[in-house]
Amino acid sequence: MEDTRSVASLMDSTSSKIQQLQKAFAELESQRAVTLNMKWKELEEHFHGLERSLKRRFHELEDQEKEYETKTRKAQELLEKKKAAVEAKEKASLERLQKKRDAAVFAINTALDKYNNAPIGERCNALAADDNPDGTVQDAEISLPVIGNFEVKAYPQLLKLCGDMDSTGLHKFVSDNRKNLASLKEEIPVAFKAASNPASLVLDSLEGFYPMEAPTGDGKKDANLLGMRRTCIMLMECLSILLSGLDRSSLAAVLSENVKLRAKTIAEGWNPLLESLDMDACNGNSLEAHAFLQLLATFAIVSDFKEDELLKLIPMVSRRRQAAELCRSLGLSEKMPGVIEVLLNSGRQIDAVNLAFAFELTEQFPPVELLKSYLAEAKRSSSQGRRDNASPAVQDEFNERELSGLKAVIKCIEEHNLEEQYPVEPLHKRILELEKVKAEKKKATEPTKPQTKRPRGAQPRVTDNNNNNNKTGYGRVIPERYPQYVYDNRPFLTGPIMAAQAPPPPPQTYTFSPAAAAHGNFYGNCYQYQAPPPPYFH
Repeated sequence: MEDTRSVASLMDSTSSKIQQLQKAFAELESQRAVTLNMKWKELEEHFHGLERSLKRRFHELEDQEKEYETKTRKAQELLEKKKAAVEAKEKASLERLQKKRDAAVFAINTALDKYNNAPIGERCNALAADDNPDGTVQDAEISLPVIGNFEVKAYPQLLKLCGDMDSTGLHKFVSDNRKNLASLKEEIPVAFKAASNPASLVLDSLEGFYPMEAPTGDGKKDANLLGMRRTCIMLMECLSILLSGLDRSSLAAVLSENVKLRAKTIAEGWNPLLESLDMDACNGNSLEAHAFLQLLATFAIVSDFKEDELLKLIPMVSRRRQAAELCRSLGLSEKMPGVIEVLLNSGRQIDAVNLAFAFELTEQFPPVELLKSYLAEAKRSSSQGRRDNASPAVQDEFNERELSGLKAVIKCIEEHNLEEQYPVEPLHKRILELEKVKAEKKKATEPTKPQTKRPRGAQPRVTDNNNNNNKTGYGRVIPERYPQYVYDNRPFLTGPIMAAQAPPPPPQTYTFSPAAAAHGNFYGNCYQYQAPPPPYFH
């Protein structure tokens, strides 16, 4: 505002300045020695024009300033209103929070009073688990909150097995119904609510994961052992689903210190056995590593083990569909770039692409480039196996590797919707080529079976019928479905009977017109035939 006033005062003094300039100009004319081409009126008009333009611009700036002050004032008023509304909402929220807090405190005091007024015997039963030093006895019964309708519809037997804490029966039931694994996985977390202590039930089910007796053969080929290990992993996952729906107090009741200590003991027993695992041999599908990591995640004992040891196990489970969720549960999301680098160095680009999508690292690890490099490596290995000095078995092995790699890449592209960036039509054509080559080689190597000639005429199928007590129906003469016609090959009859019969009619003859005969030769049955050409004489 001070600048505006100074400008206005200067503009008001313009007329006085012009008068002074007029006096100076008149004095200059009186003392001039040469006639000037410029008149005073011209100078005066010029200065007055400047004065008018300055005043007009000054008034425009004043109007803009007033408009800006008006907008600023309105904005401040609006901010004050919003601030008042926010303060009112905050006050209302604090009041509601205070009411809930008071209600919670009242509920806690009521429960505490009930506990203090309960008989001493009931208190001892409730604290039996905490008084157990070794943690081998089952913990006290835990009352889980009711969350909606948790009736088990498809498999009501699960409620009885969980209520009886029968881990062996639960294993057998899952094994018998493995074809319906999806519905089982939906109902087992609900059935766990019928157990007095679901965490202890799951820990009991882990017994036998590593059998005490040395297996007679390769453990990876033992179907019963593999099925039992898969069931153990599924039960731990179902327990995690149950725990995710509990509040803090119920969660602390289920995962008590006894349960965590018992789970830690099991994990410490498993950990040394994992050192013998080979990452390349596991091929990202190790059940042992998966069960160990799932045990740590389910029972919240990750902090008791070193992070570097856990990161070494992630590539061993990278091909399993639960790998990404398992890494999040273990708190290893920030370490995923290093894990992906390990996978890339091992030539497992497809697993790296899946983890890159799961943890949103596709900018750092472009999926299309990784898939192309994977196929290029597979094609290069296949071309090396097709050398002339390579045996047919080696060539077939490399072709099979390229074929499986193509199918895996197509599946990865379809799962992550990369068809626009990486078309799959050339890959399908290459698969057809490899399958065609495979079929041709198989056809060429198969031995030709000699075809046995069947005797003409009806022949009964005669087998060994010495064993008359054969109850299976084999080793006996099977009658023909169509018996031989009894009048075939009958002997010629002579005698009075034949003499009394009328003689047979003469055979029918066929006559041909000259025009028909001209068209060619005919057999006796009216079918025309082509006569052979005459021999050529030299």
